[in-house]
Amino acid sequence: MTTDAYLETRVLTADPIELTHMLYQRAIDLVGEARQGLRSGDVTARCTAILKAVAILGELEGALDHEAGGEISQRLAALYRHMQQCLTMGNVFRRDEPLAEAEGLLQTLAEAWNGIRPAAISSAAPTWAGSFAPASELSPAEHGWSA
Repeated sequence: MTTDAYLETRVLTADPIELTHMLYQRAIDLVGEARQGLRSGDVTARCTAILKAVAILGELEGALDHEAGGEISQRLAALYRHMQQCLTMGNVFRRDEPLAEAEGLLQTLAEAWNGIRPAAISSAAPTWAGSFAPASELSPAEHGWSA
């Protein structure tokens, strides 16, 4: 299996918590690439990595549910915008400090997200595990597929 096929499979089978973690990790990697591009003078690599990281932060912000998330959601949105601004300023002024700040914030969020996953799995398993009938007890019509 190629790397692209593996990644596609991983994305298609991931739950929302895993997808968010994957986005954080990719953004961290991209900021690292941007910082390396800044150090080496590779303008194209720096700009490309920053644009992709800013886009990921935009996707994360767009996925927030402000109605359900309340104040936490609002604070995350502000943090995502702040990181986008850091990345943009680091790129425009060719400075590492704002890039390092965004990378540190992303790493902190990724670590926190890692802590959410085990709690979500342990609390979700008992809830849904008993709520589904085994497939053998359901007729094909109930599934929407034919035998």
